[in-house]
Amino acid sequence: MTLLVHTFLPAADGEREFLEDPAYGQTLAGFESTRTRLWGSEAIRALGARFFPRLDGHDLYVVPEEIDDFLAECDLVRPHLDQLAEQGGYEADYVAERFDNILVAARRAKSVGGGIVVW
Repeated sequence: MTLLVHTFLPAADGEREFLEDPAYGQTLAGFESTRTRLWGSEAIRALGARFFPRLDGHDLYVVPEEIDDFLAECDLVRPHLDQLAEQGGYEADYVAERFDNILVAARRAKSVGGGIVVW
């Protein structure tokens, strides 16, 4: 199973209106195993991350009001991607590409007043 990242806008009825996302490869956020071995790992928690660890057992929804905080967390995590990849048993390029897909989606969400989901 593969984790994907998508952007959404909140709808008036409380649902989510998903935006047309880029090509499939640009929505990849990791293998199912990255929920625990990477994004939900103790190593990322030790950095002070609070959004990414939500993927350990759950889908990650970042609502529009949280996007700035999520982007700040991305800034916190980025310098440690190689270390996180090594500790999780992943190639550094693999982790960097998946992280960048998540970051691009979050920036896109911010530009339209939306949020993201990693599932």
